[in-house]
Amino acid sequence: MRRRLVIEAVMLTIYGEMLVPDREVEYLVPYSTIQELYELRESKEPIMPDADDELHVRTKINELINMTEEPFNRKKIERALSVPWAKSSPLPLNSKVTLTIIYAVENAEYGEQFDPIETDLILTSLHEKVPMLTDQPEFVDRLIEAEVPVQVYDMDDFEYAVEGD
Repeated sequence: MRRRLVIEAVMLTIYGEMLVPDREVEYLVPYSTIQELYELRESKEPIMPDADDELHVRTKINELINMTEEPFNRKKIERALSVPWAKSSPLPLNSKVTLTIIYAVENAEYGEQFDPIETDLILTSLHEKVPMLTDQPEFVDRLIEAEVPVQVYDMDDFEYAVEGD
């Protein structure tokens, strides 16, 4: 049985271990985080503190953008963008990992406490009843403080998150 987790698209570019899990994983990615990849690509602000890591992540961002722009994948994504909460067909990244783009529709429920990307992650996790994986401890702290009813794993617990059911 495959494991499903909600993530930001950029995490796939930073954490290579996400592409080699011990079991099959489907990453649910709000479309807004795909759009964020374009912003990161154009931004002159560093993404990573180390220059070599910066180059690697920017290369991976371009690869992920190119993969989503391939005609067959683009068609799958565009179909999902026609209806709120629609999902693309799974986009295979390798034999164990698929990426499903979901057209999350932000509402004002969490907009005061969380930025739009965080809100889309929360709503996707709630809508799909799937745990979230993040690398931002302060985001986890705010989720707990706000008593948002989502299951969340820190990236440091990736292996545990993939094992869970």
